[in-house]
Amino acid sequence: MTTDELFHRHPTNPILTAEDWPYPINAVFNPAAAALDGETVLLARVEDRRGISHLTVARSRNGHDSWAIDPTPLLAPAPGVASEKWGFEDPRVAWIEELRRWAITCTAYGPAGPAVYLATTEDFTTVERHGIIRHPDDKNAALLPHRVDGKWVLFHRPKTEFGGSHGEILLSRSADLLSWSSPEQVLQPRHGAWWDSTRIGIGPPPLRTEQGWLLVYHGVKETVSGDVYRVGLALLDLEDPTRVLRRLPTWVLAPLAPYERIGDVPNIVFPCGLLHDSGSGEVRLYYGAADTSIGLATARLDDLLEVVLAAPPEA
Repeated sequence: MTTDELFHRHPTNPILTAEDWPYPINAVFNPAAAALDGETVLLARVEDRRGISHLTVARSRNGHDSWAIDPTPLLAPAPGVASEKWGFEDPRVAWIEELRRWAITCTAYGPAGPAVYLATTEDFTTVERHGIIRHPDDKNAALLPHRVDGKWVLFHRPKTEFGGSHGEILLSRSADLLSWSSPEQVLQPRHGAWWDSTRIGIGPPPLRTEQGWLLVYHGVKETVSGDVYRVGLALLDLEDPTRVLRRLPTWVLAPLAPYERIGDVPNIVFPCGLLHDSGSGEVRLYYGAADTSIGLATARLDDLLEVVLAAPPEA
């Protein structure tokens, strides 16, 4: 099996565009995903015509068409709050069984820079704001769905030269989801000409499997015509998620379709949402395409695990 066979774009891609929205916007992209009451719920980043983003909910019975889009945002900048002044971006969503709520991690953007923001919801109709949990500059945050060794685990990407590199995936731990430990290293960009050599960032919250946490991430390579964003896979130890068991050398999804190559920011596939159907074994990956629209690609979990387990062990 080759990685070219792993993910298949849905034939109706892009599945959501600005033209689908019930109010005027510039673009919709980078959605978190949840399965709730027999529906697929996407929490999408929506950029308005000022260039400022908010988060709005779209629901579908089959997860690819006939979307019902809420007429107002779920999470938008509050008046007078400087840390939210320039919007909310790039959400990830995890079901927290202990809390019986969905946790939303996203980027709040203000004059001080991007910061990691936490909110929770029971049903994606109302939201409880918990506020900033990692201060600027920090972004690309996702929670594990349960505690590890008694602590919550947050993957994120602070702006740092930690470990002699930049743009890496780190994690922090917390007893209360509000106060977080110093970052620990998880995964760094590869050096040289690799497809993920400029910077990397976590995609959706990692998926728990018997073999380990399946980590979907985006990798960036700088080229003479601009950055190219692709999607890669790694496998983390269940009990020690800083321990990388395997990392696939090649990407599994790249910007090849016209809607991924042409848009507000070209040559981007940016995954934020993942749903696994345990009955069929299907994995649905929801991603932003060229910072303009939303795409869907599907694969089988067994195939993803087979390929990543065949990768060389991480040193």
